[in-house]
Amino acid sequence: MVTADALHTQHDHATYLRERGAHYLAIVKKNHPALYARVRQLPWRDIALDHYQRTRAHHRMEIRRLKTAAFTHLDYPDAAQALQVVRWRRESGTGKLTIARVYLMTSLKPGEATGEQLAAWIRGHWNIENLLHHVRDRTFREDDSKVRTAHLPRTMASLRNLTIGLHRQDGRTNIAAALRHTARDYKRPLTALGLTGRKGSIGFA
Repeated sequence: MVTADALHTQHDHATYLRERGAHYLAIVKKNHPALYARVRQLPWRDIALDHYQRTRAHHRMEIRRLKTAAFTHLDYPDAAQALQVVRWRRESGTGKLTIARVYLMTSLKPGEATGEQLAAWIRGHWNIENLLHHVRDRTFREDDSKVRTAHLPRTMASLRNLTIGLHRQDGRTNIAAALRHTARDYKRPLTALGLTGRKGSIGFA
């Protein structure tokens, strides 16, 4: 099972995985408007609940509800089910309530995984989102990127991952602050990449 965010919800990626015997669980967002509209407009109110979970941690209470719908007519390689996850989150200190709806697709057919298993895979992916993709979305505003051509989205994602990894390796926990610090001196990015301070390194006169 391979989980993927909306950037990797691409026909070629799904075909690659299926040809190698892997299943996918892919998030669908508005950057795929036709696919998003098709999944979102399913009669979710009439579909039974597959999984329910309530947790309390980090000064907030969360409720997660998962529904699945068999769907053989999605324009996506081997898509067998669409999923809707609704998350209620209430902050203990402020009482602020936020509600988010997330839509996904999977190549797993009905009965090949329980609602609990699907929910666990989705939560596992969101843990990655919190560590990496949240920074890419909020700090680098990746979802707003207009880069769509050929391999450029993957290349830009790799460069963002490299930047985040370098700063974390350097002990930085606030990537936005680290980027501001690095931008103040043109030598700092080169130092972070190990391209200055040794024989044969890149330098400027």
